[in-house]
Amino acid sequence: MNLIDSIKAKAKLINKTIVLPEGEAERTLKAADKIIEEQLAKIILVGDENIIKMATKKFSLNHIAEAEILDPSTNKYRQKMIDLLMEIRKEKGLTYDEAFELTKQPLYLGPLLVKMGLADGEVSGAEHATGDVLRPAFQIVKTAPNSSVVSGAFLMILKDTTYSEDGLLVFADCAVNPDPNEQQLAEIAVATAETARKIAGIEPRVAMLSFSTKGSAQHSAVDKVKKATALAKLMNPNLQIDGEMQADAAIVNAIGQKKAPGSKIAGHANVLVFPDLNSGNIGYKLVERLAGADAIGPVLQGMAAPINDLSRGCSVDDIVNLVAITANQAV
Repeated sequence: MNLIDSIKAKAKLINKTIVLPEGEAERTLKAADKIIEEQLAKIILVGDENIIKMATKKFSLNHIAEAEILDPSTNKYRQKMIDLLMEIRKEKGLTYDEAFELTKQPLYLGPLLVKMGLADGEVSGAEHATGDVLRPAFQIVKTAPNSSVVSGAFLMILKDTTYSEDGLLVFADCAVNPDPNEQQLAEIAVATAETARKIAGIEPRVAMLSFSTKGSAQHSAVDKVKKATALAKLMNPNLQIDGEMQADAAIVNAIGQKKAPGSKIAGHANVLVFPDLNSGNIGYKLVERLAGADAIGPVLQGMAAPINDLSRGCSVDDIVNLVAITANQAV
């Protein structure tokens, strides 16, 4: 059983409820139909009920009738949502009228349903930019306790298993933080290790990447990675982690033992933590395109409840897969 099949099998067993705020979009509807057919999750679609019903006929979707539809114009939870928004945002001076308007917006309805316990997680972003998806999530669901940063991990599934865990590597942060400080980078490392363990099903061996390996270069950027590595060890003393380390030293055994002799991680890393978003985003896209890897994600880490953001270039299967992952995160 491959990774995605394993994730889907777990999703079937736990039967979580996932809200899809972009419920009128063609890809979302086709994905929802497939999710319901495969029994991966219960689905709430946010959107105009008439538009959804017309699209269901147009695309010959057979299972959408089993989804709950929350029409923003007839939102039966509106008053409770207004009260909740005003409580959450009272220090920001949110007015009743402003809260009323926000409860008409699908990207606010999704996190509100999660916050109210009516959904276990949210998947959105096929039709909206990341900032538009994350802004209401940060305001309403917020970050997890003891977490100061949200990050995005990718499960990278490679055809060549030479430099990976049976073809699997986990990359982060590739989606959210342009320039994390050492504390944030340490939190990203610990969170990504948990994603590797809980979602990918592997025992994490974390390499903190840099252009330097064990002092081969001197720079403030190198110092940040060193400090982040030390902080991550304090946060989780049982974590298998090492750094700073160049990418080849992290995944190629012969190079790792030459550049970082004695390291248990060098040459054997399966979790790669990049020092900034530039390197992380560029890195995963190069591996995806040049190595033909499947890049699954981003899986958002550090939220108080599972909220995941799609790429606007995503496929129907990408949505299905991310819903299954989100269901797994909700356990």
